[in-house]
Amino acid sequence: MPFHHVAITTRDLAATHAFYTGAMGFTLLRVEVGETPESVLDPGGSATDAAPRGWARHVFYDCGGGECLAVWELHDPAHLPDEFDPSISRGLGLPSWTNHLAFAAPTEVALAEHRDRWLTHGLAVVEVDHGWCRSIYVDDPNGITVEFCYTTGPVADPDAMAHLADPAPPLGPPPPVALHLPDPGAASAGVA
Repeated sequence: MPFHHVAITTRDLAATHAFYTGAMGFTLLRVEVGETPESVLDPGGSATDAAPRGWARHVFYDCGGGECLAVWELHDPAHLPDEFDPSISRGLGLPSWTNHLAFAAPTEVALAEHRDRWLTHGLAVVEVDHGWCRSIYVDDPNGITVEFCYTTGPVADPDAMAHLADPAPPLGPPPPVALHLPDPGAASAGVA
Protein backbone atom coordinates (compact mmCIF):
# COMPACT_ATOMS: atom_id res chain seq x y z
CA MET A 1 0.00 0.00 0.00
CA PRO A 2 1.53 3.36 -0.96
CA PHE A 3 1.98 6.19 1.50
CA HIS A 4 -0.16 9.28 1.15
CA HIS A 5 2.43 11.35 3.02
CA VAL A 6 5.10 11.22 5.67
CA ALA A 7 5.40 14.24 7.97
CA ILE A 8 8.41 15.77 9.70
CA THR A 9 8.85 18.92 11.78
CA THR A 10 11.24 21.81 11.19
CA ARG A 11 12.60 24.73 13.17
CA ASP A 12 13.76 26.48 9.97
CA LEU A 13 11.07 26.37 7.29
CA ALA A 14 13.02 28.58 4.84
CA ALA A 15 16.06 26.25 4.86
CA THR A 16 13.84 23.16 4.75
CA HIS A 17 11.83 24.55 1.81
CA ALA A 18 15.04 25.44 -0.05
CA PHE A 19 16.41 21.93 0.51
CA TYR A 20 13.30 20.01 -0.55
CA THR A 21 12.55 22.17 -3.61
CA GLY A 22 16.16 22.80 -4.62
CA ALA A 23 18.37 19.88 -3.62
CA MET A 24 15.57 17.31 -3.76
CA GLY A 25 13.66 18.79 -6.71
CA PHE A 26 10.25 18.36 -5.07
CA THR A 27 7.31 20.61 -5.96
CA LEU A 28 5.39 22.61 -3.37
CA LEU A 29 1.74 21.48 -3.57
CA ARG A 30 -0.14 22.93 -0.65
CA VAL A 31 0.22 24.93 2.57
CA GLU A 32 -2.41 24.67 5.30
CA VAL A 33 -2.42 26.94 8.35
CA GLY A 34 -4.54 26.43 11.42
CA GLU A 35 -4.69 26.22 15.18
CA THR A 36 -2.80 23.38 16.81
CA PRO A 37 -4.96 20.58 18.22
CA GLU A 38 -3.74 21.54 21.71
CA SER A 39 -5.13 25.08 21.30
CA VAL A 40 -8.43 23.75 20.00
CA LEU A 41 -8.76 21.27 22.90
CA ASP A 42 -7.74 23.92 25.45
CA PRO A 43 -9.84 26.88 24.25
CA GLY A 44 -9.46 28.85 27.50
CA GLY A 45 -5.84 27.81 27.65
CA SER A 46 -3.15 30.30 28.34
CA ALA A 47 -3.80 32.30 25.17
CA THR A 48 -3.55 36.01 25.89
CA ASP A 49 -2.77 39.09 23.87
CA ALA A 50 0.89 38.52 24.76
CA ALA A 51 0.70 34.77 24.00
CA PRO A 52 -1.75 34.18 21.14
CA ARG A 53 -3.38 30.84 20.41
CA GLY A 54 -1.09 28.21 18.99
CA TRP A 55 -0.94 27.64 15.27
CA ALA A 56 0.92 25.49 12.79
CA ARG A 57 1.79 25.55 9.12
CA HIS A 58 1.57 22.18 7.28
CA VAL A 59 3.51 22.25 3.99
CA PHE A 60 3.08 19.47 1.40
CA TYR A 61 5.62 18.60 -1.31
CA ASP A 62 5.08 16.24 -4.25
CA CYS A 63 7.87 13.67 -4.07
CA GLY A 64 6.62 11.61 -7.04
CA GLY A 65 4.27 8.74 -7.66
CA GLY A 66 1.33 10.53 -6.05
CA GLU A 67 3.02 10.51 -2.65
CA CYS A 68 3.93 13.53 -0.54
CA LEU A 69 6.35 14.70 2.09
CA ALA A 70 4.78 17.06 4.63
CA VAL A 71 6.62 19.47 6.90
CA TRP A 72 5.24 21.02 10.09
CA GLU A 73 6.22 24.49 11.29
CA LEU A 74 4.90 24.88 14.86
CA HIS A 75 3.99 28.06 16.74
CA ASP A 76 2.41 27.15 20.09
CA PRO A 77 4.55 28.12 23.08
CA ALA A 78 1.67 27.47 25.51
CA HIS A 79 1.50 23.76 24.61
CA LEU A 80 4.74 22.83 22.85
CA PRO A 81 8.39 23.15 23.88
CA ASP A 82 10.25 26.30 22.85
CA GLU A 83 13.33 24.23 22.12
CA PHE A 84 13.30 20.85 20.40
CA ASP A 85 15.56 18.92 18.09
CA PRO A 86 13.73 18.28 14.78
CA SER A 87 16.08 15.41 13.93
CA ILE A 88 13.97 12.31 14.40
CA SER A 89 16.98 10.22 15.43
CA ARG A 90 19.26 12.74 17.13
CA GLY A 91 16.34 13.93 19.26
CA LEU A 92 16.08 10.33 20.56
CA GLY A 93 19.83 10.01 21.14
CA LEU A 94 20.36 7.87 18.03
CA PRO A 95 22.62 8.32 14.97
CA SER A 96 20.89 10.30 12.19
CA TRP A 97 20.93 7.31 9.79
CA THR A 98 18.61 5.16 11.92
CA ASN A 99 15.28 6.94 11.34
CA HIS A 100 15.43 8.35 7.81
CA LEU A 101 13.44 9.17 4.69
CA ALA A 102 14.18 6.91 1.69
CA PHE A 103 12.95 7.79 -1.80
CA ALA A 104 13.06 5.48 -4.80
CA ALA A 105 15.45 6.06 -7.67
CA PRO A 106 13.92 4.00 -10.52
CA THR A 107 17.17 3.61 -12.49
CA GLU A 108 20.92 3.78 -11.99
CA VAL A 109 20.91 6.93 -14.14
CA ALA A 110 18.30 8.52 -11.86
CA LEU A 111 20.43 7.68 -8.81
CA ALA A 112 23.45 9.36 -10.43
CA GLU A 113 21.31 12.40 -11.33
CA HIS A 114 20.16 12.74 -7.71
CA ARG A 115 23.77 12.44 -6.50
CA ASP A 116 24.91 15.10 -8.97
CA ARG A 117 22.03 17.41 -8.01
CA TRP A 118 23.03 17.14 -4.35
CA LEU A 119 26.65 17.83 -5.20
CA THR A 120 25.70 20.97 -7.17
CA HIS A 121 23.82 22.13 -4.07
CA GLY A 122 27.02 21.89 -2.05
CA LEU A 123 26.17 18.67 -0.21
CA ALA A 124 28.61 15.86 0.57
CA VAL A 125 27.02 12.57 -0.51
CA VAL A 126 27.60 9.14 1.02
CA GLU A 127 27.03 6.23 -1.39
CA VAL A 128 26.61 2.65 -0.15
CA ASP A 129 26.31 -0.53 -2.21
CA HIS A 130 24.14 -2.81 -0.05
CA GLY A 131 24.38 -5.70 -2.54
CA TRP A 132 20.67 -5.75 -3.39
CA CYS A 133 20.39 -1.95 -3.68
CA ARG A 134 22.59 1.13 -3.99
CA SER A 135 21.82 4.16 -1.88
CA ILE A 136 22.98 7.75 -1.56
CA TYR A 137 22.55 9.76 1.63
CA VAL A 138 22.64 13.35 2.90
CA ASP A 139 21.15 15.06 5.95
CA ASP A 140 18.45 17.69 5.48
CA PRO A 141 18.56 21.03 7.39
CA ASN A 142 16.74 19.34 10.30
CA GLY A 143 19.36 16.62 10.77
CA ILE A 144 17.14 13.97 9.17
CA THR A 145 18.96 11.60 6.85
CA VAL A 146 17.49 11.54 3.35
CA GLU A 147 18.17 8.66 0.96
CA PHE A 148 17.65 7.82 -2.69
CA CYS A 149 17.68 4.06 -3.23
CA TYR A 150 18.03 2.10 -6.48
CA THR A 151 17.11 -1.59 -6.27
CA THR A 152 19.75 -3.71 -8.04
CA GLY A 153 18.63 -7.24 -7.11
CA PRO A 154 15.92 -9.25 -5.38
CA VAL A 155 14.60 -7.60 -2.24
CA ALA A 156 13.21 -10.83 -0.76
CA ASP A 157 15.72 -12.75 1.35
CA PRO A 158 14.96 -16.49 1.77
CA ASP A 159 16.67 -16.36 5.19
CA ALA A 160 14.70 -13.34 6.45
CA MET A 161 12.64 -15.27 9.04
CA ALA A 162 15.74 -17.07 10.36
CA HIS A 163 17.59 -13.75 10.72
CA LEU A 164 14.54 -12.19 12.40
CA ALA A 165 14.29 -15.00 14.97
CA ASP A 166 18.05 -15.44 15.62
CA PRO A 167 19.11 -13.64 18.84
CA ALA A 168 22.67 -13.37 17.44
CA PRO A 169 22.38 -13.40 13.63
CA PRO A 170 25.56 -13.69 11.57
CA LEU A 171 26.98 -10.36 10.49
CA GLY A 172 27.34 -9.67 6.81
CA PRO A 173 30.48 -8.12 5.34
CA PRO A 174 30.68 -4.32 5.47
CA PRO A 175 29.27 -2.79 2.28
CA PRO A 176 31.41 -0.70 -0.06
CA VAL A 177 31.08 3.00 0.82
CA ALA A 178 32.07 6.03 -1.27
CA LEU A 179 32.09 9.68 -0.21
CA HIS A 180 31.39 12.23 -2.96
CA LEU A 181 32.42 15.78 -2.13
CA PRO A 182 31.01 18.84 -3.90
CA ASP A 183 33.22 21.24 -5.82
CA PRO A 184 34.28 24.07 -3.48
CA GLY A 185 32.39 26.51 -5.76
CA ALA A 186 29.08 24.61 -5.44
CA ALA A 187 26.06 26.35 -3.94
CA SER A 188 25.54 26.17 -0.18
CA ALA A 189 23.17 23.46 1.05
CA GLY A 190 20.47 25.97 1.99
CA VAL A 191 20.29 27.66 -1.42
CA ALA A 192 17.84 26.42 -4.03
